[in-house]
Amino acid sequence: MRQKTCPWLPDMRDDDGPLYLAIADRLAADLQAGRVSPGQQLPTQRALAEALGIDFTTVSRGYAEARRRGLIDATVGRGTFVRAPLRRDAAQSPIDMSMNLPPLSAATDIAGLVRDGMEAITGRADFGTLMTYRDSAGTAADRAAGGRWLQDRVGAVPLERLLIAGGTQLALTAILTTYAKSGDRILTEALTYPGFRAAAEHLGLRMEGIAMDDEGLLPDALDAACQSGRVKLLYCAPTLHNPTTATMSETRRQQIADVARRNGLTIIEDDSYGLLARNAPPALARLAPDITIYLGGLSKVLTPALRVTYMVVPDAWMAERLAGALRAVSQMTPPLMLALASHWILEGIATRLLSSLRDESVARQRLATGRLPRTSLKTAPEAYHLWLHLPEAWPRAAFVRHLQRQNIAVVASDAFAVTEQPPEAVRLCLGAATDRESLDLALTTVATTLTEPAGRPVPAVV
Repeated sequence: MRQKTCPWLPDMRDDDGPLYLAIADRLAADLQAGRVSPGQQLPTQRALAEALGIDFTTVSRGYAEARRRGLIDATVGRGTFVRAPLRRDAAQSPIDMSMNLPPLSAATDIAGLVRDGMEAITGRADFGTLMTYRDSAGTAADRAAGGRWLQDRVGAVPLERLLIAGGTQLALTAILTTYAKSGDRILTEALTYPGFRAAAEHLGLRMEGIAMDDEGLLPDALDAACQSGRVKLLYCAPTLHNPTTATMSETRRQQIADVARRNGLTIIEDDSYGLLARNAPPALARLAPDITIYLGGLSKVLTPALRVTYMVVPDAWMAERLAGALRAVSQMTPPLMLALASHWILEGIATRLLSSLRDESVARQRLATGRLPRTSLKTAPEAYHLWLHLPEAWPRAAFVRHLQRQNIAVVASDAFAVTEQPPEAVRLCLGAATDRESLDLALTTVATTLTEPAGRPVPAVV
């Protein structure tokens, strides 16, 4: 290859492996040897390609690999600059993109919010009532706070139709044990929440996956499934669906409600992310309150530490049955946790925190859509996760294993599938990374991996 004068020109003569990896390797070696310094500007990708007489794409991949290793920073309009080398322990710190956590920003003092809230609670005159057993469905005051939290999604709800559970998983267990028995068929999306799968399988229920499109459940497919045998329950997540981020339009929701009513189905609407989406259509529970059990809470959108899920049910009779089920499986929601949840809601803290988390999510999604191929992505601006379809070169299991060797955890489609042939896709969660910089490095690694053949050896982290 020919070489021209350039601000930094790696010596590539003795490298037998892929040239793009050699570029990153040479930069790391030159930084360690002092031949380049932190803050030094590097040549543009096109200038380096011309100087080395190689393809522009190869240099682009080399710079991406260097960025993944934390060797460079690139800013549009300014250029590419050398960074101080990452410490080995920092470079090898795992990035868990398998857990769907709210993405806290550096400006959010979650510990301070908890501390201040508990100080206010322990100072209450009725604090002693939190140190004993309480109603399994929640006190009237706590249920009123829950109604206030859900009002934008379901409207004003009478307190006798609102219950509180210690998390959505517990709520699902109470519903399934009340309305289904071992061997019953339960309908859900072809890709569904793993927690629902686990609960249904544990109870010996038969799940049937219904075909989906970019909006979620297909009404005709749901109707056809109802004709093949008696079924009582439909579980679905119409807003920011987990894992695909699909959101049903209002028209689609009405169609699903019509099919359910015609076939005698009770809908379990998991609206865990409903308040996260700025312009979400009305909840199914608002369109069809007579046949829908609505679930919406705090753990998925604010913090997993607040295992509080508000349940809105069609009538007082159903509320009484489900309150009995909650009492049987959990006795009550922990009073101190519930008191903190109500305090945050009534003082406006929950709303402000939600707004902050939503803004951080939008920023992180912007990073993701800038790094990953848009044609392979299914996502939404406010979602905490995204759905990535893989190229033919990458079977999902191999892709997950390859990223694991680089300290990045993602979840393959198998965890969500209620069909025999899961798609070649993975879910990536954006909230667990401690900051945007570490998330960006992880996304760059994912993007680079997508362009490589399966089975390529993983380079050592510098």
